[in-house]
Amino acid sequence: MQCPFCKKAQNTKVVDSRVVKSGRAVRRRRECLRCGERFSTREEIEIVRLRIIKRDGTRQEYNRIKIESGLRNALQKRPVSEERLQKLLNTIERSIQSLEKREVKSKVIGRIVMDHLRDVDDVAFIRFASVYKSIGSANTFNKVIQDVLDE
Repeated sequence: MQCPFCKKAQNTKVVDSRVVKSGRAVRRRRECLRCGERFSTREEIEIVRLRIIKRDGTRQEYNRIKIESGLRNALQKRPVSEERLQKLLNTIERSIQSLEKREVKSKVIGRIVMDHLRDVDDVAFIRFASVYKSIGSANTFNKVIQDVLDE
């Protein structure tokens, strides 16, 4: 790890380590062995080598940012904190990982997102479902709302 201060040293010493983000990341306090400055780094678990099979059959690498963007759009102007959003993202990713597959259909991921989002905010769930399910009519939209109310 290169020191961000002196930019020359490649050797640093770990002074302290702490688990953060519900065990999904590790925060390390480091000290440069050359200049003595201290800085923090964060190591995060990431889903590697997971490919998503899109509706049209194309495949692409898993991208957490896409799920986060969809959730942010659905949760816009809703009373959900950033911390709660990050926990939701972590929960969704754990559910995807638990499938233990190298390729997952986008439909399956959308379903996982909706299942977890329903527990967080009904309005956000309906927003996400309207895009995910490509709701094109008021009657279909009304049915989704009624399903949420029935639960």
